[in-house]
Amino acid sequence: MTTRPLLIANARLVDPHSGTDTRGAVLVKDGMIADLGPNVQSAPEGADTIDAKGKVLAPGLVDMRAFLGEPGAEHRESIATGSQAAAAGGVTTVVSMPDTNPAVDDPAIVDYLLRRARDTAVVNIHPAAAVTKGLRGEEMAEIGLLKEAGAVYFTDGTRTIANARVLLRALTYARDFDALIVHHTEDPDLAGNGVMNAGEFASRLGLSGRPIEAETVVLERDARLVRLTKGRYHAAAITNRDSLDIASRAKNDGLPFTCSTTINHLSFNEGDIGDYRTFFKVTPPLRSEDDRIALVEAVKNGLIDVIVSDHNPQDAEQKRQPFAEASDGALGIETMLAAGLRLVHSGDLSLPALLRAMSTRPAELLGLPGGKLQKGAPADLILFDPDEPFVLDPATLHSKSKNTPFDEARLQGRVLRTVVAGRTVYEYA
Repeated sequence: MTTRPLLIANARLVDPHSGTDTRGAVLVKDGMIADLGPNVQSAPEGADTIDAKGKVLAPGLVDMRAFLGEPGAEHRESIATGSQAAAAGGVTTVVSMPDTNPAVDDPAIVDYLLRRARDTAVVNIHPAAAVTKGLRGEEMAEIGLLKEAGAVYFTDGTRTIANARVLLRALTYARDFDALIVHHTEDPDLAGNGVMNAGEFASRLGLSGRPIEAETVVLERDARLVRLTKGRYHAAAITNRDSLDIASRAKNDGLPFTCSTTINHLSFNEGDIGDYRTFFKVTPPLRSEDDRIALVEAVKNGLIDVIVSDHNPQDAEQKRQPFAEASDGALGIETMLAAGLRLVHSGDLSLPALLRAMSTRPAELLGLPGGKLQKGAPADLILFDPDEPFVLDPATLHSKSKNTPFDEARLQGRVLRTVVAGRTVYEYA
């Protein structure tokens, strides 16, 4: 779509790719960044001009892990509503999960999702495809054909591939296509029927626990398989200090090993469950406060590469249940930036470090051209006020479902405008 040139002037330009934080303007032409910096003063004839009034202009966020409902769960979310929520949260690129009905294990389904995104989405949508057929962890999917169709990486969603031989074959096969395997690391047998982090707090609530060993045993096995195959591997959601030790060893050994954590695990701990608050029931479960602090430090020093929303909409009926019976999952895509800015305001993270984990690094891992403020880069941009306070009203969220753990939370940081390929797709009224 052809758009008029756009000049965003008087902005604080934060580029996490180069680590720069300067004042200036950005000129957008034909969906790309044509020029930027303090010397950009005037727009060409016919251009639109926006006065940023000193607010932050940065690359749009890239969310590597979000459930968008299609196909088969449109009552929870759709590509249209999920993309609107993303735009309102400053997310310009979303990777949709394959654990749908049917699972995304066929090139025709990848093509369907790309067509649906072209027709209904206001941000960039890229499908992830299944590692195994039907997400059953038994027979490897056609990774080469799925990548050719447009899948950006391969994962079985929230299902762990328990069979080491299957994952070994997948890593070996994916290596030949330079494909990325993203794996949910939680042993289903060790996790059992646990519904929250194992420990004293779970005992006091009378709830069954899932030990951190359910995560670390699988992660340790996976690191050894990566060492054996040299296939590109990404741990979907690291949540505790022991897992960080495993990730550190793998990286120090030079393995093609990267990892994410979720905004929920950076924002909350097991104590937030309080009196059985089901909106805090997620998978993997929230861990201890010491684990949360360690995760924040790992983002700061770059051990954790990416922060994801882990956006998982659930309808009201699935959350208004006793805690043990309620479905896992929380909204995250629209509140990810504001929640992350809590860590900036507290002094735990710098703004460039936060944006690098939410934008630059995921774009690099996925081989996408975004995540940077540079000439020739896509004009996928967000303008936001990092200091504006607000109280979150779930009714104002753009998602179909409203299961947010930030219900009535005091947040600080408002997205004012989201631009995708030079076109404004969200503007705060």
